[in-house]
Amino acid sequence: MIKIKSHSGIYTLTVHQKINTTLEEAWAFFSTPKNLTKITPAYMGFEITSDLVDSMRVGQIITYRVAVLLGIKSSWVTEITHVEKNHFFVDEQRFGPYSMWHHEHIFELNQGKVWMTDRVSYKMPFGILGHLLHALFVKRQLLDIFNHRYQTIEKYFR
Repeated sequence: MIKIKSHSGIYTLTVHQKINTTLEEAWAFFSTPKNLTKITPAYMGFEITSDLVDSMRVGQIITYRVAVLLGIKSSWVTEITHVEKNHFFVDEQRFGPYSMWHHEHIFELNQGKVWMTDRVSYKMPFGILGHLLHALFVKRQLLDIFNHRYQTIEKYFR
């Protein structure tokens, strides 16, 4: 289930997904930065431009090029700010298309299945114009991206 709610000028997108795998396998996949390319829609032209490492660590900076709106490519810089192995990690935008981007990746074991929660809190730039862009384009695009991720993850962990 994917939903977006608005509060105090910030939007929060939440995705809950049951994954048919072990906690260790889920962590190994999602905590490897290069795997982000595998779950991002091809039309976004997603490309990691920083040196790739096999696992993440607190303080790690990852840079990307990605088509964020209407095919226009943008640079994006994120920092891994929190990591608790097999439980959660957080990436935060340092430079990029949003005024704020805080993405929590949470992994919980429940009845022998892994439940993954993506929670993205973000703020649009440009004030009222940003909110209009969100209503016209960005909300739909984010729902499409995370729906694609959801479906890709379902197939990958089948």
